[in-house]
Amino acid sequence: MKTLKSMTKDERSLLLYLETRAVDYGGKVDTRHMNKEDMELAKQWNQEGFVRFGRIKFHDIDTFTKSTHWCEFSDEAWELAHKEKRARYERIAKTLVFGKVGIN
Repeated sequence: MKTLKSMTKDERSLLLYLETRAVDYGGKVDTRHMNKEDMELAKQWNQEGFVRFGRIKFHDIDTFTKSTHWCEFSDEAWELAHKEKRARYERIAKTLVFGKVGIN
């Protein structure tokens, strides 16, 4: 079982990118925003069943979104993505002015 502490910063970043694609684009992934290492990791996660990831058939590619791949999250991946979003917010909130003085 994966934990946020066992994941690298790049792994957590990819998890959040794929989570955004799952939620906002129905699982369609634009791989132009992924590098070679991201692709390798996504394929590894697919083999592990953590995040299913695959290529969309050529005739089914949406020419508007340019999405060539798809993803589908396991329950474990959904849980970790939620935890990482919250942790990322908490890290960022410490640096925000309104986080220090309150919002009116």
